[in-house]
Amino acid sequence: MKNLENEKNALKTQAHSLKSQTLGEEIANSITHGIGAGLSIAALVILAVLASRRGDAWRIVSFSIYGATLILLYLSSTLYHSFVNSKIKNFFRILDHSAIYLLIAGTYTPVTLTLMRGAWGWTLFGLAWAMAIGGIIITALLLDKLKALLVLSYVVMGLLVVIAIKPMIQMVPKGMIAWLLIGGACYILGIIFYLWKRLPYHHPIWHLFVLGGSISHFLGILFYLT
Repeated sequence: MKNLENEKNALKTQAHSLKSQTLGEEIANSITHGIGAGLSIAALVILAVLASRRGDAWRIVSFSIYGATLILLYLSSTLYHSFVNSKIKNFFRILDHSAIYLLIAGTYTPVTLTLMRGAWGWTLFGLAWAMAIGGIIITALLLDKLKALLVLSYVVMGLLVVIAIKPMIQMVPKGMIAWLLIGGACYILGIIFYLWKRLPYHHPIWHLFVLGGSISHFLGILFYLT
């Protein structure tokens, strides 16, 4: 009986989280990240072509991973905000949150597998993807119960690079570090609007910050790794 009551409460919480935004907000959410999905496809094509011209297998692989995670994040977010059916919406909601981990790890990938690649590069690469896998598992099982903790984990994962800041400064061009910092700042500042539930259209505003972060990181990769 107690388990049934807990299940009902969980479903109520889930239903509330799925219906907390207005139709106008959901349309804005879909448009902002729909644009992001289109830009992500273009980004993958550009990076893949440039990597192929160089004939560098490490760049081809790492750019492909990065581009795929970029597309997955924006596409899953767009679909999540586009559907009304609660079951379909919840599926894409879990995929959307899981894709955040994949994009963070995917963004580490080009830097760690091209410029760093040694002990520090492989360490960062391994830690980022291990955290991504762990985060996805927790998201699939406990998204509604640990949502605040999951948001914190995105920040921690993004700041993982701090443990290798010295070798990164030595191996990564300063211009690229600047683009990475700008992108990271966009992501972190955007969280303020993600959590500011009382602000109308807070979620689409957050989406714009996410777009800004992704564009900054893409430009860093484009200008300094291709």
